This record gives sequence, structure tokens and C-alpha cells, in this order.
Amino acid sequence: MTLKYISFLKFIKKAIKLVALQSKFFVMRKLQMVDLKSQYEKIKEEVNASIQEVLDTNTYINGPLVHQFQADLENYLGVKHVIPCANGTDALQIAMMSLDLKPGDEVITADFTFAATVEVIALLQLTPVLVDVDMSNMNISIEAIKKAITPKTKAIVPVHLFGRAANMDAIMEIAKAHNLYVIEDNAQAIGADYTSKDGSKKKVGTIGHVGATSFFPSKNLGCYGDGGAIFTNDDALAHTLRGIVNHGMYERYHHDVVGVNSRLDSIQAGVLKAKLPHLDTYNKARQEAAMKYSTALGKNPNLWVPTICEACDCHVFHQYVFRVLNGKRDALLEHLQSKGIPCAIYYPIPLHSQKAYLDARYKEEDFPVTNLLVKEVIALPMHTELDDEQIKFITDSVLEFV
Repeated sequence: MTLKYISFLKFIKKAIKLVALQSKFFVMRKLQMVDLKSQYEKIKEEVNASIQEVLDTNTYINGPLVHQFQADLENYLGVKHVIPCANGTDALQIAMMSLDLKPGDEVITADFTFAATVEVIALLQLTPVLVDVDMSNMNISIEAIKKAITPKTKAIVPVHLFGRAANMDAIMEIAKAHNLYVIEDNAQAIGADYTSKDGSKKKVGTIGHVGATSFFPSKNLGCYGDGGAIFTNDDALAHTLRGIVNHGMYERYHHDVVGVNSRLDSIQAGVLKAKLPHLDTYNKARQEAAMKYSTALGKNPNLWVPTICEACDCHVFHQYVFRVLNGKRDALLEHLQSKGIPCAIYYPIPLHSQKAYLDARYKEEDFPVTNLLVKEVIALPMHTELDDEQIKFITDSVLEFV
């Protein structure tokens, strides 16, 4: 066999491999952090019918679909009152407004979360008290809460971060002991279950005095614009909340409390009403995708992956966030992006270091976990439409680097 012929065979083998590789990329659906289009295609008729109903009836504000969705969500969550509003940030702000907190009152919340949580505290002239989070689950640290309580403390805002339930038993015990309100930031965890020490189960967002959520399009239950809701089992509190969201009115042009204009419009309610029956299926798909991620990545010593409890639904994976332990998080981010894999860092800067929330009270040594997480965390694509081929390509690409 001549050298020329051998070279020709090698060329053919390389060409075959290249064609196979290109074919793989061609066949595999485009990777996205959130694939709302594919999700919509599966429920297109239901969503379109709801939107058409609004258009046909011309009930764009506070129409029948808003009330129907409200009732459906109350039933799903097992909560007495759902008060729809315009967005998740409004939901948090209105929840705090309903509690008659005074300027200067201290509100404890997590340092490692999105800014909306602390933003509304500051807007209401309350005093944010940022505390560290727990390394095992990235949720607010119970010990840090205890250390932060002062005579001025009036409320705690736990965030069910990335879809994982915070330790509500401990938080409610602390709140009861110190006569504090608990406002659950449930923007990322709708549908998650929390199992108490006594074995009882409740949906997160319904355990504290009041809960708030967002229906931003990328959420586990998302509309096609902005939307939010507030939850409570307290009848008097619900009455106050309903007035606040509507300019403080219970009767037209009678303003009984200081309010805001924050209403869920009927088209968004129609979208949410169509999607709510699918929420458990959506959350299950996210959990299954997360299990595949963690199974593939969990044995690598350079990575920390979220634990997944198959016997419960305490984590619904709004995001799949893991940690890169070898100091090469940013390099991994670049590597994945170079391969067409969308990824993100949630969150790159602690709230206590943000210019808007700098405070002389905060010391770096008070935030050892948060300061580490912002250097290590990275989020992979997470949505209901991920398939095995996509997950394998993503995890192979991570392992190829680390």
C-alpha cells in the first residue's frame, strides 16, 4: 500500500468525522437558556383561545380571565387569597406596604439574590439588612438571621433561590419568637413543595404571612409580558392588598388607603390560565433535566452540583446553578459560549457591594459564603424543552473543559 494511498484514506476518515460532527450540530435544536417558542407550540391552541377571548370581549383590565386565573391559582396553591398584580417587584413592594411598616424599620433578607428583593425595601424607606447565605443550598442562612435581629427588626424576606425552598420551619420559628413578619419572595419557585418537620406539606409562598411571585416570561409559570401575584391566608391582609393594587380603592373614586396602579392585564391572565394546568409537568421536566445534569457532572472533583431529592418537590429548578471549584469559572463561561452554549452568572456582584446599597454597617467578613459564590457559580440552560441530546452536548462540553 503506497504512502499516497494511506494519506488518502486518512483524509477520507477525517472527512467522514467532520461530516458526522456537522450533521450532529445540524440535527440538534439550537440551545437556548429558555425555549419559550417550543413550549408555546405545544399549548398554542389553548393560549390563542384565551387571548382571543379577551379580544372578543374587550375586557382588557380586570376582566373575567383575571378572576378565573386567580381562583385557579388559589386552588392550585391551597391558599385562601391570590391578589394578581402587574409584576413581581410590585408584588414584593405591595406586600410590604400592606404590613404598615414604618421608615427606618429593619427588614432582613439575603445578600445573594436579585436586586428587586432589596430594591423595594429601600424604596419604602425601610432599612435593608443583608445577611449571608447557606453554602449547602444558597438560601438565606438561619444563623445569620439570628445574629442580625435588633429591636428595629420588623420582617424577614426569605428568597426561595433558583427554585429551592428555604428553611421555612426555622424562619417561622424565629419570626414567632421575635414577633416578625415573614414575606416570602417566591419569584423563582412557584409550584415547589415545602415539607415541615411535622410531615405536612405546603406550597412555598403560602407559609409566611404573605408571599410574592413573578410571572416574567422565563419563570416556571410565565406569561408573555410582565405579571405578578401576592398570596396570603390572612383575610384582613388580603383586603388591604386588594385596595393597594388598585389606587387604594375598594369603591370607585373612594381612596381608603395609599395605593399604586398594579394590575395583571387580562391577556396575560389568559396566558397564565392556559399554562397553569401544565405547571407540575413543567416543573417535573426541569427536575428531570437537573437530575441528568447532576448525574453527569457530579463526580468531577472540580464541580459542586445541586443535590436532588427524588422523594420531594422542594426544588423546581428555575435555574440550574452549579459551582466551579478550581478558580476557572470565567474561563469555563468563555469555553461554553465559544461552543454555542448559552450560560450565565447568577449573580456576579453581592448586593452589599452594589453602589446603590453600600452601607458602612456591612463588613466583608460577614459574607464569606456570598463572596465565594459570586466567584464560582454558573448557570446552564434550564427549561421544559431540553432533550437528552442537548444535555449530553452541554455536559460533555463542561467536562471537556474541567
